[in-house]
Amino acid sequence: MAKTWFVTRHPGALAWAERRKIQVDERVDHLDVTAVRPGDTVIGTLPVHLAGEVCARGGRYLHLSLDIPAELRGRELSADDLERCNARLEAFRVLREEHRKPATE
Repeated sequence: MAKTWFVTRHPGALAWAERRKIQVDERVDHLDVTAVRPGDTVIGTLPVHLAGEVCARGGRYLHLSLDIPAELRGRELSADDLERCNARLEAFRVLREEHRKPATE
C-alpha cells in the first residue's frame, strides 16, 4: 500500500499541513530513501539528489515551496509565516543525468 511521507523538522510546516488537512502516513525528520516504494508520495524540501532518488524509486515528490523574503531566511517560521510566504505543494520529477565524458577526436 502506497504511503505518504512528510519530511520536516519544523513545527510551523507541520501546523501548516494540518491547517490544509494534508493527509500524511508518516512524518520524519530525515528520509531514508531506501524506505520509499513505488507509488509513495514524499512531501518536503529535500535536497535535489534525494528528490531524484525518490523519483528513481517510483515515488512522487511534492516540494513545499515558499516565496521567502531575504529577511526571513534562516528563521524558524510559523504556520502564519508560511501562509504569508505563499506556501504550496508543487510536484516535481527529478532525473539525474549521467556524467558524460567529453568527446575525443
